[in-house]
Amino acid sequence: MNVCGGHERSISMAGLRRVLPASVTLIPGPGCPVCVCPEEDIYAAIRLAVDARAILVAFGDMLRVPCNVAKGEVRSLEQARAAGADVRPLASPQQALQIARENPAREVVFFAAGFETTSAPVAALVAQGLPANLSILLSGRLTWPAVAMLLDSEAPGFDALIAPGHVATVMGPAEWRFVPERHGLPAAIAGFTAESLLAALYSVARQAIEGQAFLDNCYRELVRDGGNPGARAVLGQTMDVVDANWRGIGVIPRSGFALKAGLRDVDARRRFGIDADAQRKRAGQMPPGCDCARVVLGRIAPNECVLYGRACTPRQPVGPCMVSDEGACRIWWASGVREAVPA
Repeated sequence: MNVCGGHERSISMAGLRRVLPASVTLIPGPGCPVCVCPEEDIYAAIRLAVDARAILVAFGDMLRVPCNVAKGEVRSLEQARAAGADVRPLASPQQALQIARENPAREVVFFAAGFETTSAPVAALVAQGLPANLSILLSGRLTWPAVAMLLDSEAPGFDALIAPGHVATVMGPAEWRFVPERHGLPAAIAGFTAESLLAALYSVARQAIEGQAFLDNCYRELVRDGGNPGARAVLGQTMDVVDANWRGIGVIPRSGFALKAGLRDVDARRRFGIDADAQRKRAGQMPPGCDCARVVLGRIAPNECVLYGRACTPRQPVGPCMVSDEGACRIWWASGVREAVPA
């Protein structure tokens, strides 16, 4: 299993699956933060844009992810923008700071969804101090707890792990040692070139053949013991690790980031009194018929979802895995896999 959406893109675009022996299966795993972003957070962001009339800024692929609402209601940030709300895509957290400074009379909310590599620059933004009109709707997640959950289950569904190089660059490689040490499975950290991924695949295959499981660092250019001290420091300064909900999967212990209690003024949930609306039908779930959760967990291949290529395409996505550039369904479609197969 490869955890990272960037890995899955490199694997698919380089055609690695076509050149590997039939005995090796590469399984895309829980590496798409947009795909697992809680549905209730998307709903809250829409309400802030529509009802509170805040300037809502978010990374671009969040705008098209749908939430579950009654027919005729606004179901995505893209639809909210079409209805007149001020919703703006951004590529960097620093853009949120610039927008807030340019609009001092408006409330600006940065809907920040992402894993450790996104949460670290958001933490740095908060640590440097925010304008009074800028707040954060944080939906940050950690990658390793989802893998730990799978390995603790009765049927993990994989025999070796390719760990994400960018996360290990920030957090250090040590947090992935539980894979070989606790579960006896081969593991390797990979970068994002085909060469680095092939090196990691060779490493875990050799570990399996020789019966010696350990964590191999195949991304030594950037991954070092201890990770990035500055990034880890600002994360610890501004955020706590908490139990967190993963869309369609449920609550995973200690798998999310939350702004510290002392940062109440910049926490959009506290500033605007946001509370999850449990009365909505299918609140927190994937869209009807969508199998994104099982795709994220590696239980099925993307094209085994009954909606893949039929009701769900990049032009008209149903689930978040077809929306995000890091979603396995979107990546498989872009790499030429256009036909669904029976589950």
